[in-house]
Amino acid sequence: MSEDDRIAVVGLACRVPGADDAPALWRNLLSGVDSVRRVPAGAGAPGGPDWVSAFGRLDDLEGFDADLFGYPAAAAALLDPQHRLFLEVAWHALEDAAIDPDRDPAQIGVFAGCAPSRYLHHHLLGNPALAPAAGTLAEDWDDALTGSGCDYLPTRTAFALGLSGPAVAVQTACSTSLVAVCQAGQSLLDYRCDVAIAGGAAVVSTRQAGYRLRPGGLLATDGVCRPYDAAATGQVFGNGAGAVVLKRLADARADGDHVYAVLAGWAVNNDGADRPGFTVPGVSGQAAVMAEALASVGWDAVDVGYLEGHGTGTPVGDAIEVDALARVRRGARAPLLLGSVKGNLGNLDAAAGVISLIKAVYAVRTGQVPGTAHFTAAHGDVDLAAAGAEVGAETRSWTGERRAGVSSFGLGGTNAHVLVEPAPATDAPDAGAPGPVVLGLSAGSPAALRELARRLVLRLADGDLAVADVAHTLAVGRRRLAYRDAVACADAGEAVRRLTALAAGDPASDDDAAVRAWRAGDEPAVPPGRRVPLPGYPFRRTRHWIEARR
Repeated sequence: MSEDDRIAVVGLACRVPGADDAPALWRNLLSGVDSVRRVPAGAGAPGGPDWVSAFGRLDDLEGFDADLFGYPAAAAALLDPQHRLFLEVAWHALEDAAIDPDRDPAQIGVFAGCAPSRYLHHHLLGNPALAPAAGTLAEDWDDALTGSGCDYLPTRTAFALGLSGPAVAVQTACSTSLVAVCQAGQSLLDYRCDVAIAGGAAVVSTRQAGYRLRPGGLLATDGVCRPYDAAATGQVFGNGAGAVVLKRLADARADGDHVYAVLAGWAVNNDGADRPGFTVPGVSGQAAVMAEALASVGWDAVDVGYLEGHGTGTPVGDAIEVDALARVRRGARAPLLLGSVKGNLGNLDAAAGVISLIKAVYAVRTGQVPGTAHFTAAHGDVDLAAAGAEVGAETRSWTGERRAGVSSFGLGGTNAHVLVEPAPATDAPDAGAPGPVVLGLSAGSPAALRELARRLVLRLADGDLAVADVAHTLAVGRRRLAYRDAVACADAGEAVRRLTALAAGDPASDDDAAVRAWRAGDEPAVPPGRRVPLPGYPFRRTRHWIEARR
């Protein structure tokens, strides 16, 4: 298997309950943080014996940096929050990959999907405030469709970010974003694009307050998602979005990209009719998709040491998943660590699969496997022993070869499975160009520029970055926006001092010709260095929201 057959993850981003970015998510997972919001009875939540006040809430769901993305306020208020969320994570994922579409000649594709639009249904259609007399939106489907439809999520992203590769909508319920990853990987292998953004967004509830139980439903009676656990009663939902940036591994290595991990293989199938009902998952289909992914790269089931499972916390669904796993691993003696991020965040619907992938990528890269929140002992119907699997509640070190699988199974039977392995070893990094370098910053507002400087100070304070690499990354991987400033520095200490002053509103020294040129809008020569992950753009969100109709 050559590098041409494998796909590199060169950038990633997310916004999920409790975390505004991927590093924050990873810290939360390592610490076992449960980010589902629970409101005590009588504290303003809807009441009744069938109401459960638990939800994976996103802060500032109503906010959006409309100016940055070129939306007038009235148009921004009509735009589905799922589209807004995905625009943000796609922007950040490209930044994390140090790819500026305005300067990179690569053809960039977008493969993504979202959940059905609750905003359209509950806030826009039939809302008297948006009747024709109000001068904003006619009271019909067509006028709101392009701002809310799942079909338009990837094309809106391509338009907003200037991407000319394939823009393909994927809709397979909870497996949407992992199927999008598989579609993106195949498009890259077929040379239909050179770079691909893949992921999804979901706003399952605009109220973000909780849910009502239904007899025989799939929701947790106690508001706690307990994947594979004996006390599990069902799932909890949440809102969120995530995206990864993918390239062919050979191209990523040739371009000097920062490679988080490698996608070695994948598979997508459907359960078909071999199951009791349309909403019931099928054992055979889930086993087949895992087996196909393994066969695509010539791996045995024992080669995978960690599986980020679908794990929704529904006893029937979890039991079927582990039964399928046992069929694939029949006779395997090597132990398998099994986990699910849904215990920490809830089920993020169309975004769930890519968030699971991001977790697995970090696990493969760092050798740390986060525990599964709320797990104490396996449910009686979940036969972990038959699968040779173990679910742990605490973070543990991963010993042995680090290969992982990621499963995502959509309601309706579309299954996706992706295999992840470590990035190949690279030569020791160059120390960077000698002498001073210029760190050029730009933003859509003075406040955003100051915040960008502050974030960079915090990142440089970690002490693991060469300023030459930071300068190179900023030069090749950040968009040029209206407000610019720069600092000249010879090392990280000097960069921190000067950026701290810039963050405080003090103008940078203008005694360096390159600094003056940057401020004037010139494009200095790109300094030598490597692409490295840096803090993402500080979106200046303001409220753009239409209240639900009464």
